[in-house]
Amino acid sequence: MKLSRLVGFAGLFLLVPTAVACGDSEGDTGEVDTSVAEVAETTVAEEFPVTVGDLTLEAEPQRIISMSATATEMLFAIGAGDRVIAVDNFSNHPAETTSLEKLDAYEPNVEAISALDPELVIISYDPGNLVEQLTTLSIPVFTAGAVGDLAGAYAQIEQLGALTGQLAEAVQLSSAMQADIEEIAAGVTKMDPPLTYFYELDPTPYTVTSNTFIGGVMALFGLSNIADGVEEGNDYPQLSAEVIVEKNPDIIFLADTKCCAQSAETVAARDGWGDLKAVATGSIVPLDDDIASRWGPRLVDLVRTIAEAVSTVLAKS
Repeated sequence: MKLSRLVGFAGLFLLVPTAVACGDSEGDTGEVDTSVAEVAETTVAEEFPVTVGDLTLEAEPQRIISMSATATEMLFAIGAGDRVIAVDNFSNHPAETTSLEKLDAYEPNVEAISALDPELVIISYDPGNLVEQLTTLSIPVFTAGAVGDLAGAYAQIEQLGALTGQLAEAVQLSSAMQADIEEIAAGVTKMDPPLTYFYELDPTPYTVTSNTFIGGVMALFGLSNIADGVEEGNDYPQLSAEVIVEKNPDIIFLADTKCCAQSAETVAARDGWGDLKAVATGSIVPLDDDIASRWGPRLVDLVRTIAEAVSTVLAKS
């Protein structure tokens, strides 16, 4: 007999066992898309097989390939890192990834993947027909897609925990992350009217709205996004300098410090930006691009950085 459990939301559904007949459980696809945080139904027993979504693993995988930098961080954080044999070329954390074979994330080579004889391949998206090709070769594939909110991030950690035999460790991690993030957010005063912010993805400048994962993180602190409503139906708009100057944000977050060498100095030097409140008050916050673009265990670091920035701005006001 197996236990059918919902894995996600920091273990809130984990400890509600229901007896079911032996066999595969039916559930979601296992992919967490950018709009809704899904919780895949997972069949968990003391021993494998384990099912997450439509993927069933008959045995605990000993050879894992991660084609997602976020998944790589999750795997190492839950104690499955010693079974990761290769990662994508963007996986650079933790330090143990430096010695692993690197694979192209944008144009994955099926032959190169197959030659490593993996027992589980984790991807963040399918650039073509990768899933179909690997499935044809009897290589299990799990899609750990971009999540839409914090609950989706916690759920995905636990999904990977279930698939790797590290479920208890995964639940412990997601629960600790949730507790830390809630504590950090609770310690920051929310203003009325709220502070406004601009979140820069690159210096062209592309940004995000409140309907994105990052927007949800910012909402923890009661911040108002200047990109909201500027371009209806597009949650990753490219704003003009005129719009940004007109909106005059209280804080500017830079998620392009590594990719594009942006800084408080480069922002202040932009035409027309020198008089922005964020520039005048020194409220330009450089972020680590990698941490800001991933939804793994270092989310707590991102939330803490945002909290410190908001508190600093409030102290100046």
